Amino acid sequence: MKKKAEKVKQSEELKIQLATVSTVILSTFQGITVEQDTKLRRSVQAAGGHYEVVKNTVAERAAAGTPAEGLLKNLKGTNSIAYTKTDPVALAKILTKVAKDVPAFQFRAGWVEGRVISIQEINQLALLPSKEELIGKLMFLLNAPAQRIATALAAVPRGLAVVTSEAAKANKFGGAGGTAPAAETA
Repeated sequence: MKKKAEKVKQSEELKIQLATVSTVILSTFQGITVEQDTKLRRSVQAAGGHYEVVKNTVAERAAAGTPAEGLLKNLKGTNSIAYTKTDPVALAKILTKVAKDVPAFQFRAGWVEGRVISIQEINQLALLPSKEELIGKLMFLLNAPAQRIATALAAVPRGLAVVTSEAAKANKFGGAGGTAPAAETA
C-alpha cells in the first residue's frame, strides 16, 4: 500500500499532466496479465501518451481544477487512465486494439479537446485516419493543382515542337532547303 505522502505526490504529478493534455481515456484493467499491461504501456508510450493505474481518490483529487475534472469525478471500481498531449486518434487506435485483443480491458469513457465522449465515440475516433495520414492527404491535395499547372505549361512548348517537326517533315515552310520566302517590299 502506498503511504499518504506517496499518494499526494502522485496526485500532484498527475494534476500537472492533466492540466496540459488534450485527451484522457478512462478504462478498467482488472484481469489483465502483467505481460499484457507491459505491452499496453509500451504501445501507449510509443504513441506519445501515458498509461497509469490510479486510485479513484487520487484521480479525482488530481483532476480537480483541470479540464478532465468531469470525467474523473465519482469513480467506482478499478480504473486506469491513458492520456496524451498530442494525437488523440493514435491513442484511441492503440487502446481499441488492446480492447479487442484483451477482453478484460474495457473503456469507461473519454475526454477529448474539452468534451466528454462515450465508448462508441472512442471507437469511432479510432477509425479516423492518423495525423500523419491526414497531413499526407492534405499535402497531396495542395500539390495536385501545382502539378497540373506545371504539366499544362510544359505541354505548350512540347506541342509547338511536335507541330514544327511535323510541318518540317511535310515541307510546309517553303521550297527545297527549307528557306522562307522573301518578304515583299512595299
